[in-house]
Amino acid sequence: MAQSAAHPENSPHEMVEEVDRDGHVVRLVTRQQMRQQIIRHRAVFIAVVSNANELLVHRRSLSKDIWPGWWDVAVGGVMAPGESGLDAAQRELAEEVGLTGVDVLPLGSGTYEDPNVKLVAESYLCRSDGPFTFSDGEVTETAWVPLNQVVEWLGTHQVLPDSVALVLPRLPMGL
Repeated sequence: MAQSAAHPENSPHEMVEEVDRDGHVVRLVTRQQMRQQIIRHRAVFIAVVSNANELLVHRRSLSKDIWPGWWDVAVGGVMAPGESGLDAAQRELAEEVGLTGVDVLPLGSGTYEDPNVKLVAESYLCRSDGPFTFSDGEVTETAWVPLNQVVEWLGTHQVLPDSVALVLPRLPMGL
């Protein structure tokens, strides 16, 4: 999520739940601590798929606190303390792509860890053709990728590894 005055909850002082590998809350830390110390936290990912079976992909803002300017295969972000996965999915869809009142279907949950991030995430699927709005500045570019061409597309773009690992294997490619 971008750190901006428009979204004070995304400031370095925003509180984030540190969780164990099973997703149980250990303590609250600041977003800045979470990023600097690579603390495991809760996140949510939402794959947006069109009625023509295309995946909405987007390029992240250069102001993002991790992987700025990279492409992502899912809308999503860090979950707020006490926030349910479903509530976080609805919030992230509204913030990042302007979708409200849409159905989201659970795809499952999992853990991800690399040298840059540790998280426990819930993944969802949203069917929508838009319209989309990108008013919070987190998204700088979007594209539709046919589901049967996602693997090929991944080979030609710098893409967030966490959403690729946790969303794509759960996404029914034959929708």
